[in-house]
Amino acid sequence: MNTATLDSRIFEFETKEQLSSYDKWFCAKVQEAIDDPRPGIAHDQVIAEMDALIDQIEAGKKD
Repeated sequence: MNTATLDSRIFEFETKEQLSSYDKWFCAKVQEAIDDPRPGIAHDQVIAEMDALIDQIEAGKKD
């Protein structure tokens, strides 16, 4: 087990083991997205949906 301490000015993780574990998790998530057979969603559609959601949330805060 490699638990060497990493420089916090450079790395977000305290040990190389934590960094390696995160890297493996992240790569698996990227591969999962690449392998997803569902059709992609256009950027403009996502932005429009998020803008509508933000507007809805902001309108609710004004009440």
